[in-house]
Amino acid sequence: MSAKKWAELIMWHATSREQTIQILESHLDAGLSTEEVERRRGSVGFNHLATAPGKPWWKEIIEELTEPMILLLFLVGVLYGLLGELRDAITIIVIIIAVLAIEIGNESRAKGAIKALSKFSAIRTPVIRDASYQECLPSELVPGDIVILQPGERIPADLRLLESISLHVDESSLTGESVPVLKNAEVILDEEAELGDRRNLAYSGTLVTAGKGIGVVIRTGMATELGKMVGLVKEAREPRTPLQLHMKELTRWMVWIALGFSALVAIAGWLQGSGWRETVFDGLTLAFATIPEELPILIAMVLGLGAYRLSKQKAIVRRLRTAEILGNVTVIATDKTGTLTENRMQISHWFIHDQLCDKEKWQRSEWTNMIVHVGCLANDGFVSGQQEGKPVFEGDPTDTAFLHAAEDLGYDVETIRKQFRVREQFPFDNATKRITVTAMYGQNLYTLSKGATEELLDVCKTIVWHDEIVPLTSEVHARMIENAEKLATEGYRVIGLACKEMPLDHAMTTREHAESDLVFLGLAALYDPPRTEVAAAVETLQQAGVRVMMVTGDHAATAGSIAAHVGLESSRILLGRDIESMSDSELAMRLRDASICARTTAEHKLRIVRALQQHGEVVAVTGDGVNDGPALKEAAVGIAMGKSGTNVAKESADLVLADDHFGTVTIAIGEGRKLFANLQKAVRYYLAAKVALIFSTLISVAAGLSLPFAPIQIILMELFMDLGAATSFPAERPEADVMRRGPRSTSLRFLDRAMVLGIFSGGFSLGLAVLAAYLWALSTGAVPIQAQSVAFATWMVGHLVLALFMRSEREPLVKLGLLSNRIMLLWIASAIVFLLAAVYVPYLQALLHLTSLHVIDWFAILVCSLATTAWIEIGKWVRWQKYGSAKKERGSWL
Repeated sequence: MSAKKWAELIMWHATSREQTIQILESHLDAGLSTEEVERRRGSVGFNHLATAPGKPWWKEIIEELTEPMILLLFLVGVLYGLLGELRDAITIIVIIIAVLAIEIGNESRAKGAIKALSKFSAIRTPVIRDASYQECLPSELVPGDIVILQPGERIPADLRLLESISLHVDESSLTGESVPVLKNAEVILDEEAELGDRRNLAYSGTLVTAGKGIGVVIRTGMATELGKMVGLVKEAREPRTPLQLHMKELTRWMVWIALGFSALVAIAGWLQGSGWRETVFDGLTLAFATIPEELPILIAMVLGLGAYRLSKQKAIVRRLRTAEILGNVTVIATDKTGTLTENRMQISHWFIHDQLCDKEKWQRSEWTNMIVHVGCLANDGFVSGQQEGKPVFEGDPTDTAFLHAAEDLGYDVETIRKQFRVREQFPFDNATKRITVTAMYGQNLYTLSKGATEELLDVCKTIVWHDEIVPLTSEVHARMIENAEKLATEGYRVIGLACKEMPLDHAMTTREHAESDLVFLGLAALYDPPRTEVAAAVETLQQAGVRVMMVTGDHAATAGSIAAHVGLESSRILLGRDIESMSDSELAMRLRDASICARTTAEHKLRIVRALQQHGEVVAVTGDGVNDGPALKEAAVGIAMGKSGTNVAKESADLVLADDHFGTVTIAIGEGRKLFANLQKAVRYYLAAKVALIFSTLISVAAGLSLPFAPIQIILMELFMDLGAATSFPAERPEADVMRRGPRSTSLRFLDRAMVLGIFSGGFSLGLAVLAAYLWALSTGAVPIQAQSVAFATWMVGHLVLALFMRSEREPLVKLGLLSNRIMLLWIASAIVFLLAAVYVPYLQALLHLTSLHVIDWFAILVCSLATTAWIEIGKWVRWQKYGSAKKERGSWL
């Protein structure tokens, strides 16, 4: 029997911790070695559920070949072959191959970019390996790995618990149990224990809601309970975004318009005496060229590549729709700690015995020792290893600040934690705003508590005052609050500490009893400086018309101090207790003026988001904790912290900041605006080129002239316009004022009035250039093939000029930089080289029904191409000169 099958058969819940470690040949303190992990992975494989295999390349090609537009083009080629035009049929087949290569390449780039995002957004798991704290991908876990469990984390594999302190796990996704289960690593259960009763196991996919623990991996992948339940999980597909759905619907309508136009041209040609073969070829070819089949692919490509570029900027898009809406954000509701500040807490002062002291004034005594012990034990931080002979602490920044402070004062954290044996832990929550543990020291049992000053004082009966325990009178209570507020106004985060001794017969007690009649020991003043980049980022966002709000659970004075440092209005502060007493409409009114919300809970944050969005705001919310999940899901854009954020926050979010920097939010919004602007430019150009083809063809038919293009030329024109739209515009850099304009309203349609006007004006301009050159050629007595060659060359040159002029909406080309888009330059150069070869190489002339052009022809082509489209660039230049000097003050000058 294989080791994998053998391990699956062991009744782990009926096995002791020591036996489990021995069977798995692991070690609690050292874990597995890197070499052993690799060896075991070779035996059991990666820790992931089976998925449906990806689509093979040949199926991708078959799907493309069965697209209606490709089938239509095949039909044209077949008819050419059947009617004796074998050379044209072969040429069309070659073009079909080129179109297919472009389509598959574009889709592959978009899908590859979207798929690559999963590599960046993968959640990491804390483990002990090689006798040190490390983080790895959940898929890299193997049986025997030692995993550290923390609140808000998704359990990555089936575990046998080795340690548990008030560990509660939500197993509703697996067992249906609605209440989180209290786990106990110490128990050994009967073999017959039901799945939901196995309190010493933790299952893959379930969620740690409170407490902490350590477990050893016993099963991975399909061998886990979740794997058995799921069986075969089909590969998830990214759902279509609202814009993709809208474009699909628009394409469906435009198909009927294009087919009607093509039929009209064919009938008109037949009525004017053209042969039926010619009219059928013209109609089918025009249908192929005018149907905007590229639109959905174009949008998927721009969004996918845009999202991939965002990930390179440390902003990881988890849902493609986020890339659409980022540029529309009007309000950012941000946390303070770790987002606006460095999340690098350090204890600057202690307030003990009614006086401030720092490291230099510290004196050891019974009570100063106890205050350090409380800071180290009522604490979720942990030692992850050693560096230069000193312990390295990991965990919440506030917790690690107390551990660092203890070491700086000459205490040994690991010794303290060995002397005190923690029995119970009551984790921090938004209701109590404190963390409490009960711990044995020798034969004595103590309650140790650390948390928000006001809330902690409420459960204290006495206070240490000049080395004596005295009653906590209302006067002393008010004085301590005053001291805490004074420190907070100076920008400190103030934490209170308390303790009491308990009778031994209360070894297992309720939180209410453990936290009653405590002795207040003193205060710790922690400082978390603002990030250096935040002030500039806030200013940039405000210039961009995005309002920044701070929503924090911290003290109002602390929040106000940090707000003043980073450039937020700090005079109006809305408190959590005020929010509770307001109706939704009152809250919405107050939020118009208040930029800071302090002492807030997760429920308050959710109400704030809802109130803002109900009044038309597009809200982005930052968060990192379990309780931030509802607000992150409710917001238009939920933004989770990649380093400090819990799994729940990351799973609820649309965007994950890999570096936890607030400045990255600014970058993301700028990239979102650039992405949307480039998408509009690409679609505007693409549809304008379609309009130009329709316009020039309709006018020619109405005037009783032959079509300005041969069918095979129309197919080539479609190839070049597809290539330009799909490759050039997504690479366009943002215009200079992209972050000096207000957000785009979500009520505006993608094809709004300005967009439609740009499509038709650009299309008519290019169509007019083609008609002018075509009519000029006919007026000089040119034969039809000569006139069609002039028209084709004019369209080729004109659509390149149009693309250059449509690169920007407001910024003139000379300001934008003629050479700034290298991909567009490459596309233009290849189109020009192809055009010259097509009109001068005899073999290509015969294939494409073209003839050589003279100098006078090229002069007419250039004049027509520039004269009819130059007004676009001239208009931008005039507006730039008129409004450019004022745009910094006035924002958008449209």
